[in-house]
Amino acid sequence: MKTILITGGAGFIGSHVIRLFVNKYPDYKIVNLDKLTYAGNLNNLKDIENMPNYEFVKGDIVDEKFIQELFEERQFDGVIHLAAESHVDRSISNPTEFVFTNVIGTVNLLNSAKHVWKDNFDGKKFYHISTDEVYGSLGDEGMFTEETGYDPHSPYSASKASSDHFVRAYLDTFGLPTVISNCSNNYGSFQFPEKLIPLFIHNIKNNKPLPVYGKGENIRDWLWVADHARAIDTIYHDGKIGETYNIGGFNEWTNIALIKVMCQKMDEKLGREKGKSEKLITYVKDRAGHDLRYAIDATKIKNELGWEPSLQFEEGIEKTIDWYLENEEWLDNVTSGDYQKYYNEQYKER
Repeated sequence: MKTILITGGAGFIGSHVIRLFVNKYPDYKIVNLDKLTYAGNLNNLKDIENMPNYEFVKGDIVDEKFIQELFEERQFDGVIHLAAESHVDRSISNPTEFVFTNVIGTVNLLNSAKHVWKDNFDGKKFYHISTDEVYGSLGDEGMFTEETGYDPHSPYSASKASSDHFVRAYLDTFGLPTVISNCSNNYGSFQFPEKLIPLFIHNIKNNKPLPVYGKGENIRDWLWVADHARAIDTIYHDGKIGETYNIGGFNEWTNIALIKVMCQKMDEKLGREKGKSEKLITYVKDRAGHDLRYAIDATKIKNELGWEPSLQFEEGIEKTIDWYLENEEWLDNVTSGDYQKYYNEQYKER
């Protein structure tokens, strides 16, 4: 039985990856390592928590001694590394936390894999999941490819760029079998409501302001999270060592256009007068270092590995809204306490 370590498995993307692997590969032992910070929630995995091939371990990737002992004890055959601080606004408030988790934490995992696997890397793989934000900002034309140079503009993207460089350095220096993917914005169920889509679903439902940075003209490429999980599965099993794969949805939307679509669909589902939710839109001061446009060219993973997104945004956002409306208790449970204080600090009207 192969033993696979998945870090950050109680988070948004990680929980979808855990669920996919536990259900699809009964002959794998899936170990979920998560610190359970504000964005980690074991309720995300209640449906598979008692599966015989699944185990949860609470721990911090920044704790070097703990990580070393965990690798020595479990002798992992593979690592899928998702654990990260990921919210740009939080990185502006506390850059150091992002350096520790995203850089030091990644190096701790790399060192432990190198030590336990030693020079026998047969059948082993260290898969590092990154972001399109490491590439910086695009103009009106073009897309990020695997050859695009790095140009991070926020502490978050700088920390992820640094971790990417360390992963490649361990391949080049020590021969560690690594692979990297850089993905566009994800949306779907179980996303912590500091991110745009679940935040606005919650606010529309409760008739709260919808804080839009600047004029809402920033453009993002959106990918349904279940499609990202499928891509991670594909890359882990079929991706070539030393390669980078960009994962995108080919779904570019300005923030304001996306928000208006959400308002329209929420009005329909809540039985409200058409246009009522749009009146909740409130423009706030733009974020420092706010990249204008991201767009991923996912041609390589499609041509080489046969992966492509299954849902277009209109269908995916409908499924997403339905899930949050049907799981109001989950949403309410994660929109209280410390998060509410942070929310009030981050989104002040101009």
